[in-house]
Amino acid sequence: MNRITESDSKYRHLDQKTSRELLDIINTEDQTVPMAVASCMDQVEVLVEVIHERMSNGGRLFYIGAGTSGRLGILDASECPPTFGVPHEWVVGLIAGGDAAIRKAVEHAEDSREAAWQDLQQHEVTVEDVVVGIAASGTTPYVIGGVEAARSAGLSTGCITCNPDSPLASAAAYPISCVVGPEVVTGSTRMKAGTAQKLILNMITTTVMIRLGRVVDNKMVDMQLSNDKLIDRGTRLIMQQSDLDYSAAQALLLETGSVRKALEAV
Repeated sequence: MNRITESDSKYRHLDQKTSRELLDIINTEDQTVPMAVASCMDQVEVLVEVIHERMSNGGRLFYIGAGTSGRLGILDASECPPTFGVPHEWVVGLIAGGDAAIRKAVEHAEDSREAAWQDLQQHEVTVEDVVVGIAASGTTPYVIGGVEAARSAGLSTGCITCNPDSPLASAAAYPISCVVGPEVVTGSTRMKAGTAQKLILNMITTTVMIRLGRVVDNKMVDMQLSNDKLIDRGTRLIMQQSDLDYSAAQALLLETGSVRKALEAV
């Protein structure tokens, strides 16, 4: 296996460079990430179609990962309820070491091949669910073991990795391999690899939720009204789609509890 994520940085003597030189180097490398994502779009599309089909039939989406990859999965999952108004159970992020690992690394948590499947079983997964493993290296035991066990149990499985021909890609039925090349700091996959994973996760859930009808036109009509900014956004959206002034639109929004219901009542 060619572990590009561990290959030596193209840049030498970083410790001797100025802040601006370092910033320019990082920015230059970051600009290559969207092109790397574009090159694996066919793989992303296949996985999105599978997730959409399963979730249309009542299935759920589970992300499993360790370290940065696990945190990115949890971030994406946690943003689905406020953005699209869906239950927290629809998209679930699991990280090696449990919730404590979100803030602090848990030693050797990622080295267990059995732990992820045990974590998934706590959620009573079924064959209607989809499990997506996230690991920049594509070699993390926690993620590989979880994907293998899920696939053996009949679940649909995907992955997001940044090395070609990785064990994780082989384990998943619908792999995404987004090769971003060496990191500026050798092996620091929280950088380009993490950015690529975040972009792909954004695309997956946003596209699936739009396909599931959680967006009307280009508006978040099911967003949770959890703060004043979102109430204001919802109020202005209702104003755009009706003849109501601000006060009347806000009153209707607060009465109905959602932009969708308010627009249906206009």
